Amino acid sequence: MNLLASSGQLRASFLRWSLVCVPALVLCGFLSGALAQSGPQNVWFAALAKPAVYPPPAAFGIVWTILYAMMGFSLALILAARGASGRGLACGVFALQFLVNLAWSPVFFGMHRITGALVVIAVLDVLVLATIVLFWRIRVKAALLLLPYLAWILFATYLNYAFLQINRDLDGKAPSGAEIRYEI
Repeated sequence: MNLLASSGQLRASFLRWSLVCVPALVLCGFLSGALAQSGPQNVWFAALAKPAVYPPPAAFGIVWTILYAMMGFSLALILAARGASGRGLACGVFALQFLVNLAWSPVFFGMHRITGALVVIAVLDVLVLATIVLFWRIRVKAALLLLPYLAWILFATYLNYAFLQINRDLDGKAPSGAEIRYEI
Protein backbone atom coordinates (compact mmCIF):
# COMPACT_ATOMS: atom_id res chain seq x y z
CA MET A 1 0.00 0.00 0.00
CA ASN A 2 1.46 3.34 -1.08
CA LEU A 3 0.74 6.28 1.25
CA LEU A 4 2.27 8.92 -1.02
CA ALA A 5 -0.08 11.00 -3.11
CA SER A 6 0.55 11.62 -6.77
CA SER A 7 1.32 15.14 -7.98
CA GLY A 8 -2.17 15.26 -9.50
CA GLN A 9 -3.75 14.36 -6.18
CA LEU A 10 -1.67 17.00 -4.40
CA ARG A 11 -2.70 19.62 -6.96
CA ALA A 12 -6.35 18.65 -6.59
CA SER A 13 -6.08 18.89 -2.81
CA PHE A 14 -4.53 22.36 -3.07
CA LEU A 15 -7.28 23.48 -5.47
CA ARG A 16 -10.04 22.17 -3.18
CA TRP A 17 -8.50 23.91 -0.15
CA SER A 18 -8.06 27.10 -2.18
CA LEU A 19 -11.73 27.08 -3.17
CA VAL A 20 -12.60 27.10 0.53
CA CYS A 21 -9.83 29.22 2.07
CA VAL A 22 -9.62 32.13 -0.36
CA PRO A 23 -13.33 33.09 -0.35
CA ALA A 24 -13.62 32.43 3.40
CA LEU A 25 -10.71 34.70 4.31
CA VAL A 26 -11.76 37.46 1.91
CA LEU A 27 -15.33 37.30 3.25
CA CYS A 28 -14.21 37.37 6.90
CA GLY A 29 -11.96 40.36 6.20
CA PHE A 30 -14.78 42.18 4.43
CA LEU A 31 -17.24 41.46 7.25
CA SER A 32 -14.80 42.61 9.94
CA GLY A 33 -14.31 45.93 8.17
CA ALA A 34 -17.98 46.37 7.30
CA LEU A 35 -19.26 45.58 10.81
CA ALA A 36 -16.72 47.98 12.33
CA GLN A 37 -17.73 50.65 9.80
CA SER A 38 -14.12 51.04 8.72
CA GLY A 39 -12.97 53.55 6.18
CA PRO A 40 -13.46 57.19 5.29
CA GLN A 41 -17.25 57.07 5.72
CA ASN A 42 -16.76 56.54 9.48
CA VAL A 43 -17.52 59.92 11.09
CA TRP A 44 -14.94 59.48 13.87
CA PHE A 45 -12.24 58.43 11.39
CA ALA A 46 -13.09 61.29 9.03
CA ALA A 47 -12.42 63.72 11.90
CA LEU A 48 -8.91 62.34 12.49
CA ALA A 49 -5.88 64.17 11.14
CA LYS A 50 -4.21 61.91 8.60
CA PRO A 51 -0.46 61.19 8.53
CA ALA A 52 1.45 62.41 5.46
CA VAL A 53 2.01 58.83 4.26
CA TYR A 54 -1.68 57.88 4.47
CA PRO A 55 -2.58 56.22 1.13
CA PRO A 56 -5.76 57.01 -0.82
CA PRO A 57 -8.72 55.29 0.88
CA ALA A 58 -9.47 53.17 -2.21
CA ALA A 59 -6.06 51.50 -1.85
CA PHE A 60 -7.08 49.74 1.36
CA GLY A 61 -9.91 47.71 -0.17
CA ILE A 62 -7.76 46.68 -3.12
CA VAL A 63 -4.69 45.80 -1.05
CA TRP A 64 -6.62 43.90 1.62
CA THR A 65 -8.55 41.86 -0.93
CA ILE A 66 -5.30 40.81 -2.61
CA LEU A 67 -3.64 40.08 0.75
CA TYR A 68 -6.55 37.99 2.02
CA ALA A 69 -6.51 36.00 -1.24
CA MET A 70 -2.76 35.42 -0.90
CA MET A 71 -3.29 34.35 2.73
CA GLY A 72 -5.96 31.91 1.54
CA PHE A 73 -3.64 30.37 -1.05
CA SER A 74 -0.85 30.19 1.54
CA LEU A 75 -3.10 28.40 4.03
CA ALA A 76 -4.34 26.07 1.27
CA LEU A 77 -0.75 25.04 0.54
CA ILE A 78 -0.26 24.13 4.19
CA LEU A 79 -3.59 22.34 4.52
CA ALA A 80 -2.77 20.32 1.38
CA ALA A 81 0.54 19.22 2.96
CA ARG A 82 -1.15 16.36 4.76
CA GLY A 83 1.09 14.55 7.20
CA ALA A 84 3.70 17.33 7.26
CA SER A 85 5.47 17.75 10.57
CA GLY A 86 4.30 20.90 12.37
CA ARG A 87 1.24 21.37 10.17
CA GLY A 88 -1.20 21.51 13.10
CA LEU A 89 0.84 24.10 14.98
CA ALA A 90 1.28 26.19 11.82
CA CYS A 91 -2.47 26.15 11.15
CA GLY A 92 -3.20 27.02 14.78
CA VAL A 93 -0.86 30.01 14.76
CA PHE A 94 -2.32 31.07 11.40
CA ALA A 95 -5.84 30.93 12.87
CA LEU A 96 -4.74 32.96 15.90
CA GLN A 97 -3.07 35.66 13.79
CA PHE A 98 -6.12 35.79 11.54
CA LEU A 99 -8.44 36.34 14.53
CA VAL A 100 -6.14 39.10 15.79
CA ASN A 101 -6.19 40.59 12.26
CA LEU A 102 -9.99 40.60 12.28
CA ALA A 103 -10.00 42.25 15.73
CA TRP A 104 -8.07 45.32 14.61
CA SER A 105 -10.88 47.07 12.68
CA PRO A 106 -13.46 46.80 15.50
CA VAL A 107 -10.91 48.12 18.01
CA PHE A 108 -9.75 51.02 15.83
CA PHE A 109 -12.89 52.00 13.91
CA GLY A 110 -15.61 50.59 16.16
CA MET A 111 -14.29 51.41 19.64
CA HIS A 112 -12.16 54.40 18.51
CA ARG A 113 -9.22 53.02 20.50
CA ILE A 114 -6.08 54.05 18.62
CA THR A 115 -3.81 52.89 21.44
CA GLY A 116 -5.67 49.59 21.79
CA ALA A 117 -5.45 49.05 18.03
CA LEU A 118 -1.71 49.71 18.18
CA VAL A 119 -1.37 46.94 20.78
CA VAL A 120 -3.49 44.61 18.64
CA ILE A 121 -1.43 45.26 15.51
CA ALA A 122 1.86 44.86 17.40
CA VAL A 123 0.68 41.42 18.53
CA LEU A 124 -0.37 40.74 14.94
CA ASP A 125 3.12 41.64 13.69
CA VAL A 126 4.67 39.01 15.97
CA LEU A 127 2.06 36.36 15.12
CA VAL A 128 2.45 36.87 11.37
CA LEU A 129 6.21 36.55 11.68
CA ALA A 130 5.72 33.32 13.67
CA THR A 131 3.29 32.04 11.04
CA ILE A 132 5.81 32.75 8.28
CA VAL A 133 8.52 30.84 10.15
CA LEU A 134 6.21 27.86 10.75
CA PHE A 135 4.94 27.87 7.15
CA TRP A 136 8.53 28.10 5.85
CA ARG A 137 9.32 24.78 7.55
CA ILE A 138 6.48 23.08 5.69
CA ARG A 139 6.25 24.84 2.33
CA VAL A 140 8.48 27.77 1.38
CA LYS A 141 5.93 29.00 -1.20
CA ALA A 142 3.31 29.30 1.54
CA ALA A 143 5.66 31.46 3.61
CA LEU A 144 6.63 33.61 0.61
CA LEU A 145 2.95 34.32 -0.08
CA LEU A 146 2.73 35.90 3.39
CA LEU A 147 5.66 38.30 2.96
CA PRO A 148 3.58 41.08 1.29
CA TYR A 149 1.09 40.72 4.16
CA LEU A 150 3.88 41.18 6.68
CA ALA A 151 5.16 44.24 4.81
CA TRP A 152 1.66 45.76 4.70
CA ILE A 153 0.91 45.23 8.38
CA LEU A 154 4.29 46.68 9.34
CA PHE A 155 3.32 49.75 7.30
CA ALA A 156 -0.12 49.68 8.96
CA THR A 157 1.59 49.53 12.36
CA TYR A 158 3.50 52.68 11.49
CA LEU A 159 0.26 54.32 10.28
CA ASN A 160 -1.51 53.35 13.50
CA TYR A 161 1.36 54.87 15.51
CA ALA A 162 1.29 58.03 13.38
CA PHE A 163 -2.48 58.36 13.87
CA LEU A 164 -1.95 58.09 17.61
CA GLN A 165 0.78 60.74 17.62
CA ILE A 166 -1.32 63.35 15.83
CA ASN A 167 -4.74 62.42 17.30
CA ARG A 168 -4.09 61.70 20.99
CA ASP A 169 -7.10 63.81 21.97
CA LEU A 170 -9.47 61.59 19.93
CA ASP A 171 -8.16 58.25 21.24
CA GLY A 172 -11.15 56.50 22.77
CA LYS A 173 -13.50 59.43 22.16
CA ALA A 174 -16.86 58.99 20.51
CA PRO A 175 -17.79 61.37 17.72
CA SER A 176 -19.11 64.66 19.06
CA GLY A 177 -22.42 64.30 17.29
CA ALA A 178 -22.00 67.74 15.75
CA GLU A 179 -21.98 66.09 12.36
CA ILE A 180 -24.11 63.10 11.46
CA ARG A 181 -23.97 61.68 7.96
CA TYR A 182 -26.74 59.65 6.42
CA GLU A 183 -26.15 57.75 3.23
CA ILE A 184 -29.17 57.46 0.98
